Amino acid sequence: MLCTMNEEQRKNGADSEETYDYSYVDATARIALYDDMKSAPRITEIGPAPTAEFIENLTTTVWEQAKLVGGNLPYTLIREVSENFIHAQFREIVVSILDGGNTIRFADQGPGIKEKDNARKPGFSSAIEPMKKYIRGVGSGLPIVQDYLDSSEGTIVMEDNLTTGSVITITLESKYSRKEERKVTSQPVPLNIPLSDREKLFLTILMREGDLGITDIGKIAETASSTTFNTLKKLEEAGLVQKIGKKRSLTPLGESVASSL
Repeated sequence: MLCTMNEEQRKNGADSEETYDYSYVDATARIALYDDMKSAPRITEIGPAPTAEFIENLTTTVWEQAKLVGGNLPYTLIREVSENFIHAQFREIVVSILDGGNTIRFADQGPGIKEKDNARKPGFSSAIEPMKKYIRGVGSGLPIVQDYLDSSEGTIVMEDNLTTGSVITITLESKYSRKEERKVTSQPVPLNIPLSDREKLFLTILMREGDLGITDIGKIAETASSTTFNTLKKLEEAGLVQKIGKKRSLTPLGESVASSL
């Protein structure tokens, strides 16, 4: 019924922000995974679903496929940009996974982003009330992505699509995209490292999200500050986690162990 409503709205040209039904996405998104630019991409489709479910399906599938080919863009960043499709009423979504999963391009055929510079700043938002059931709607999404990529030597580029709509490209560079800096030691990985359930959880979080501060890890794991600090200290002593500035990330050994959990 919801799907039919959206279809009728579009047929009648009445898909304005005031009349569009934001509770259900009746469109199909396409994910294009490029092994290289010498061959056609592998295509995955995300079918119509209730809005929250659609965003989750899209985000998880993109993250899993990027991770599978060696990408390290955190799930959170992919989620923030995927939620932005609600402003385009999910029209003609195409997500391209490039550069071994370290570059992801999000394209739509919505109204586009007119003030691209302000879109990077907190507080600038075009979200209306019906959207706020599914996104925060306070203009924090793209600034979060911008801040993370700035601190990780990555980039976010916002462009106009060919005729209408926008294209947002996020890339994680530096140690993440340089294969020579991601070489794992040739020594055998000890698979019998004794780990508590909490330590395993922390490794899984860092594997999924990428570099995180102690406060962010504690929020995700729902642990007190002292517990979070002590757990990370043990993981650092075991050579599984390393400190980069004010953030923590997995070491090559930590990645191997986390992948085996």
